[in-house]
Amino acid sequence: MTIKAYGAHAADQPLVSMDITRRAPGAHDVQIDIAFCGVCHSDLHTARAEWAGTLFPCVPGHEIVGRVAAVGAHVKNHQVGDLVGVGCMVDSCQHCADCADGLENYCDNMVGTYNGPTADAPGHTLGGYAQQIVVHERYVLRVRHPEQDLAAVAPLLCAGITTYSPLRHRKAGPGKKVGVVGIGGLGHMGIKLAHAMGAHVVAFTTSESKREAAKSLGADEVVVSRNADEMAAHAKSFDFILNTVAAPHDLDAFLVLLKRDGTMTLVGAPATPHPSTQVFNLIMKRRQIAGSMIGGIPETQEMLDFCAEHGIVADIELIRADEINTAYERMLKGDVKYRFVIDNASLAA
Repeated sequence: MTIKAYGAHAADQPLVSMDITRRAPGAHDVQIDIAFCGVCHSDLHTARAEWAGTLFPCVPGHEIVGRVAAVGAHVKNHQVGDLVGVGCMVDSCQHCADCADGLENYCDNMVGTYNGPTADAPGHTLGGYAQQIVVHERYVLRVRHPEQDLAAVAPLLCAGITTYSPLRHRKAGPGKKVGVVGIGGLGHMGIKLAHAMGAHVVAFTTSESKREAAKSLGADEVVVSRNADEMAAHAKSFDFILNTVAAPHDLDAFLVLLKRDGTMTLVGAPATPHPSTQVFNLIMKRRQIAGSMIGGIPETQEMLDFCAEHGIVADIELIRADEINTAYERMLKGDVKYRFVIDNASLAA
């Protein structure tokens, strides 16, 4: 099956319209007409080969929502017409301990929705900047939000689960003081989710101009991290800090805000390392620095259901597929509140 997509033929070339092929649905496959696809910073890194190992042609996109168009003979949980989503992975080994625990995202053989190995042409997966996708039913998620919210649901498949998973793992909720560093594509979701979980949420930003925006997202307090007095007022008070910033910065400034046994989890992925932390800021209060990457399929479904129950979606700007290169440049400048989403119907234009 030949369809329209948007992708890059080389790292130094812009994304362009192209024809790609999808396999016919197998017995356990779900064919999805893609309605919307969110734009993640990982898409830009991959398309421009800023991370090692990009395979071309590269069709990015792993925040996918749409309707089921066809199902294989043995598909049990999805039927034609269902609203569904596909996130950052489309396969894993299904035999390791991670897969057995429903944490397929940590499987050493996890296959990404794009740039992962596959028997399909051209030999690697092609993502959601396309009219359709065919995915094994194990990796297809049910969307319970109203259809009018579908475009704003798309970023939940990456930005949503990337922030939900560490908040859940660290038991954010009533009685917990939670910090969210950075108010962008990830951070704005972290604020919304931590607020909905019942935590006392403090947002950290470098910009005074974002103070009111953070409060509107659900932050109980906002700290301008360049203000030493504001930072000092929160010393040794946080149970958990979710750090979403994808640029190298001083982690110690936030470590000292953690209580004894507090944890700061990093989900932003800078291209170069953070400066090394001072070991005494860790050992004197038994603090931890941790990492987290998306979530497994069960937890991603849990996140979607939680967001549907609480009316949570991303704040988005809808774009046409042919605006993607401009969107990438705007992303680099931080000129988006807070996530671009492609209207995939524009691919047919």
